[in-house]
Amino acid sequence: MFTITLITNPAMYLDPTLVGNLRNAMGGGDAAWLDPSHAAEFDVSKLPRNLPQIWESLQAEGVDMVAQPAGNRRRRMLLADMDSTMIGQECIDELAAEAGVGKAVSAITARAMNGELDFEGALTERVGLLKGLPEGVIGEVLDRRITAMPGGATLVATMKKAGAHTVLVSGGFTAFAETVAERLGFDEFRANVLLAENGILTGDVARPILGREAKVEALEEITARLGITPADVLAIGDGANDLGMIGRAGTGVAVHAKPVVQEAAPHRINHGDLTALLFLQGFARDEFVSA
Repeated sequence: MFTITLITNPAMYLDPTLVGNLRNAMGGGDAAWLDPSHAAEFDVSKLPRNLPQIWESLQAEGVDMVAQPAGNRRRRMLLADMDSTMIGQECIDELAAEAGVGKAVSAITARAMNGELDFEGALTERVGLLKGLPEGVIGEVLDRRITAMPGGATLVATMKKAGAHTVLVSGGFTAFAETVAERLGFDEFRANVLLAENGILTGDVARPILGREAKVEALEEITARLGITPADVLAIGDGANDLGMIGRAGTGVAVHAKPVVQEAAPHRINHGDLTALLFLQGFARDEFVSA
């Protein structure tokens, strides 16, 4: 058996007629409404061959669809990327804007996140352009430029209440990840360390660099420490350096992701906010924990 979950953005309305027609076409069971206006699910005995075409059609209507094996879908660990996943910005791009090299750095970031450039090389090239920037600018950027993605704090709080361990893992920097993790309620975080001397950024980052493989290692190390397995993990991200952990986790989701990530990820959320990741685990709206 498989569970089909349909989700819209909170600003939209999930049409019961659409849900009913899709359920009938797939030969599904009764629909359970996880949210009266935005999310529903139903079980099917087998997935239709034209599932990719159905997904494309629903995308055009602003509806996300996730198909998973039926059963307990609630995960015991959340492993989340930070930049453009849990927050709405790329921190290095915001620092670069302060340094007057925003366009150059943003162009490199976009190519790296789409898998066109080696992540570590792209990171060191971008960090090099920040040389000479006062370290105090980081705090200013955090206060003025960094915003949480809608639904993120609720995602973390609800999973924690259900007993999950939550980890923020970023190819960005600890100077940002520590504050973002605290704001959103994560249990722990991992990220790269920007190097500075006498309050001035040196234009380099500490080694080893936390990239794609390091995110997979974090998944394996933390699950082993907790006595769980990668199958117990929900991993989410938007960039090419997230694909390793997304593919290794029990539930891997590309969230508002770059095209190359969407093509490779098992699941995709393009319209819903981060509470969509609760719906696809079977949480109903009345189980959400306000953060």
